[in-house]
Amino acid sequence: MAWTAPSRKTSTGRTRHTGMYRDASGRQRSAGTFASKPAAQKAAEAAEDAVKLGTWVDPRKGDLTFDEYVDERWLPLMSVMTEVSTLAGYRSYLRAHFRPEFAGLKMRQITQALVQAWVVKKVKAGKPGPASIGKYHTMLHGLFRQAVADGVIGVNPCEGTVLPKVPSARARAAKRRVLTPADFDRFVAALPEQWRELAEVDIETGMRWGELIALRPSALDVEACAIRVEQVIVEVSKADSPTGERFVGKALPKDDEPRTLAVSPGFMARLVARAERLGLGPDDLLFSTAVGTPLARGPFRKRVIVPAARAAGLAGVTVRELRHAHASWSLAGGATLVEVQTQLGHSSLSTTQLYVHALAGAQTQALTAMQRVRASGEVPRMPAA
Repeated sequence: MAWTAPSRKTSTGRTRHTGMYRDASGRQRSAGTFASKPAAQKAAEAAEDAVKLGTWVDPRKGDLTFDEYVDERWLPLMSVMTEVSTLAGYRSYLRAHFRPEFAGLKMRQITQALVQAWVVKKVKAGKPGPASIGKYHTMLHGLFRQAVADGVIGVNPCEGTVLPKVPSARARAAKRRVLTPADFDRFVAALPEQWRELAEVDIETGMRWGELIALRPSALDVEACAIRVEQVIVEVSKADSPTGERFVGKALPKDDEPRTLAVSPGFMARLVARAERLGLGPDDLLFSTAVGTPLARGPFRKRVIVPAARAAGLAGVTVRELRHAHASWSLAGGATLVEVQTQLGHSSLSTTQLYVHALAGAQTQALTAMQRVRASGEVPRMPAA
């Protein structure tokens, strides 16, 4: 039961009172010292209620600074619970966005108002963009959620934050440029010959960049005319890499779903010929630097992609756009959403559906298809998924 105890007399002779209660372990705690006994009793009872409700936190834990909590508690936990690439991303967000803002503050001093002020400052600065602000805030929210679970703070200061509006994925997809076959042919013709097969692998399969640069001759199934996507290489900043390495290899691609992608016989022959021409062993990289190390995305874009795109009259083309083109062409050619979902390795069909909205005339095609069924008087039997 909460109680009060005389504390000390002030210079005017008045007695101050300390509110006392017991924490969950039965240890005596102070709820603070007050000028009146009723105020001390009220504070002690409030603290006691928090203990009973399970919302009480040890005030001393809240004295940890943001940096201390991150480095001593949160990052060590994340190093066990997340992938190396994800952990590198967290370290990057902290270094660039959150340590400068909160480093010297005690955890209990970081309030919802401070988090909201951080968001407002970023929005006013115009960078990063709304989507990135939301992504960084999600990480911070998770960090403070763990701090609540650890008993360091009582409430998550990221709760209730007003975030900038982000255009919907569908709206962004509708504005996405879809390369035509003619666009692609011009782009490939402008590439240095040694990199043309890399672009053509992407257009034939829709592989991600990390999957492309991890491709090895051992992944080529010549008999089945298919490529097995079983590995991915992730590029991270050395400053944020938990291992200190710039390139981190993983046994499985995104979503931990290895997949097999069919390619045309003629193109498979070209890939095999490339491996033989370069004298590659089964586990060498099919696309690499001159010394056999992984390709760095930024330098490759600057030195290879940008000049070729400019020469082809397609400023701004990225390797990612080749993946988009593969998906869009497949859907326009009659492939089902489920087939394209499997090809791209999407974990959710809703992600694949966004490519439909990027296709010119998609709504007209849907209307025409509906009218054709209506005119027939029958609903055709749907093929099995």
